[in-house]
Amino acid sequence: MRIAFLTAPEGVEQIELTEPWRAVSDAGHEPVLVSTKAGEVQGFHHLDKADTFPVDEVVGEVSADSFDGLVLPGGVANPDFLRLDKRAVSVVRDFFEQGRPVAAICHAPWTLVEADVVRGRVLTSWPSLRTDIRNAGGEWVDEQVKICDHGPNKLITSRKPDDLKAFCAAFLEEFAKAKEAV
Repeated sequence: MRIAFLTAPEGVEQIELTEPWRAVSDAGHEPVLVSTKAGEVQGFHHLDKADTFPVDEVVGEVSADSFDGLVLPGGVANPDFLRLDKRAVSVVRDFFEQGRPVAAICHAPWTLVEADVVRGRVLTSWPSLRTDIRNAGGEWVDEQVKICDHGPNKLITSRKPDDLKAFCAAFLEEFAKAKEAV
């Protein structure tokens, strides 16, 4: 499978990028780092700068149909930057419209709210997003991993870095099921 990881140029919570990336690679799939600008993505350990990662593809030059799934890592600033970029929001919406699975962790559902794809869906996130999700028509739950199929695609969400092991296992399984169904 070819899996897109969408991040802003700055602000991604590093472990929420690197752990899912490693899970995809270890399972024999191809992770692809997509961002709003070419160059590198600056990772963060909460508020402190961490490592940088090379961008493989740029929004505006990619579409959902070239991927089997989308992973949205969190970090407070990352999804806030992404939801202000119309091309990034359009790419996210495209995954839903094409029925391709999407996985989002921590603050990443902010981008989903902006893409107007949470209405009628059940998801989890960092607790501070619960009101935003409810106001966007979604149902927020406090669970380690939530898999929602009340829509055109599978939506896999988790709350925080402590949930990463379960998050990675769940999205890999759901992405594989979606791939087999095609």
